[in-house]
This record gives sequence, C-alpha cells and structure tokens, in this order.
Amino acid sequence: MTLRFSVVIPCYNEAGYVGEAIRSLQRQDFDGAYEIVVVDNNCTDDTAQIARDLGVRVVTEAAPGVCNAREAGTVASRGEIVISADADTTYPPDWLSKIDRGFRSGDDVVLVVGPCRYADGPRWGRIFARSLFGAVHGIYRATGRTLYVTATNIAFRRDRWTGYDVHLTQGGDELDLLRRMRHEGRVVYDHTNPTFTSGRRFTRGFFYNVVVCLFVFYLSAYALNRVTGRRVIGSAPAFRDSRRRRPSGRLRLAAAGLVATLVLFAFQQPRAYLAEKAGNAVSYVQQHTDLDDIRW
Repeated sequence: MTLRFSVVIPCYNEAGYVGEAIRSLQRQDFDGAYEIVVVDNNCTDDTAQIARDLGVRVVTEAAPGVCNAREAGTVASRGEIVISADADTTYPPDWLSKIDRGFRSGDDVVLVVGPCRYADGPRWGRIFARSLFGAVHGIYRATGRTLYVTATNIAFRRDRWTGYDVHLTQGGDELDLLRRMRHEGRVVYDHTNPTFTSGRRFTRGFFYNVVVCLFVFYLSAYALNRVTGRRVIGSAPAFRDSRRRRPSGRLRLAAAGLVATLVLFAFQQPRAYLAEKAGNAVSYVQQHTDLDDIRW
C-alpha cells in the first residue's frame, strides 16, 4: 500500500505530551493512507512505550539532537510526503487534509508549511507567536516568499528532500530545511492551517526566551554551527513541564557574556575597516592641505 504521508515526531522524554499528540493525529479526517513515526532519541521515560501502546511505529536514534532524530525518522518512513511534527503539539482534524490540498495546488510544490499557535503559557508568548506568523503571512502574500517555518508544521516531498544537516541543532530542522527546499521548488504557506503547541518554554520568562533561547541557542547556534560545520553551540536545555522556573544567575550571566562576545566578534572587522578608512582620510587631509592657506 502506498502511503501518502509519514508524520515524524522526534522525542526526548515527552511522556507527558506525546500521547495527546498521537491521538490528535489519529483523529484526522484525511481519508488517504498515512503513518505516524515516533523517534526515540535516548528517552529515559515511558515515551516509547506510550507510542507503541497507541499503535504507532517507534524507531531509535542514539545520536542526540533534533536534526539527527528527524533524519532517522525520515529515512525510516515510507510516505510520499514527510511531515515534521512535535510531541508537545496537537493537530486539528483537518490538518492533513489541508496539507494535501496544498500539494495538489501544483506539481512544482515541494514544501507546504503553516503557523504555530501556543495553547497555553503566558499571554506575551501567545501574542509573540501570532505577531510572528502574522508577519510571515503578510510577507508571503506580498512577495510569495516564506521567510520562517516552525518544525511543528512542515511537509515536504520525499523525492525532493536532500537531508537534514546533523551538525545543526535548533534552526536546522526549520531555517536550514526551508533554505534547502527553496532550491527544489515552490513553497506554499497556509495561514489557515495552524498547529497548537505547548507554551512551556515561555514559563521561563521573557529574558530567558529572547536572550538565551532565541539569540544564543537558535540564531547564534544556527549561524556558527552552519559556518563551522560542527556543533560549536549545542541544544538548549530541555523543557519537560510547565512549572514556572527562573533561570539560574550563572546561566543568565553566561548567556549575556556569550551574546556580548558574539556581537563583538560580528562587528570586529567592520570596526577595524572604519578605523582604517578614518585614519586614511586624516592622512590624506594632512598631506594635501597647506596650513598657510587656512584662514582662522
């Protein structure tokens, strides 16, 4: 039997969430054939057993990291179209049907993506997500380009997939996958087909999420790891509950120091360039100006 979709869910200790994620995928109104593949990425809790009890296939990947897990799940899957999903996310009943509609809109479509909304957590986090994907939607409507995707809601054609870069961590299964698939064909962004994910990350506070998670473990890690071809910055600490906890002072200080170092590194060459040009300009003026001609 030919499978239309393979939904791949990487997991590291997601026993508290994975069951509801799987059940929401099993309640889809899509009438074609699809499978759910859970990737056990060194779980030490009951994640894998919960998935098996719900009747889905479980594969194991010992190398830690979300890109390693998604790579293993994609290779093991059998569907024509592979869908990146998350264990802490639930999916509306028509989610797969809308993805199918996106691919049937043209033979040149290689990637169908949608927004993510947060089902809980602080209000600022929910506003942030709606604002982010509102901007993504606006740019897509104006230019036809999708600038950002969420790994909870990405579907791609298997025969146009070129693999995940397993040297990457956060961002590797989103920004890098989007970059690669753009070269293969057209990307469709469907703003009417959201997923609903846990806001547990936002309970650590605005500073932690913006400075530590976004700038250090996401943007900086993606840039440095991709440029160097190795994991200079690893994955962010795992979140496995929604209890509000403040990051330690040591972690906050380390994050601030890393951000400051990255900023200085990024602007080191431009600053040297400007200093050099300024010195050249002063020398030029001194050499070509006759001080006797200057009237005071």
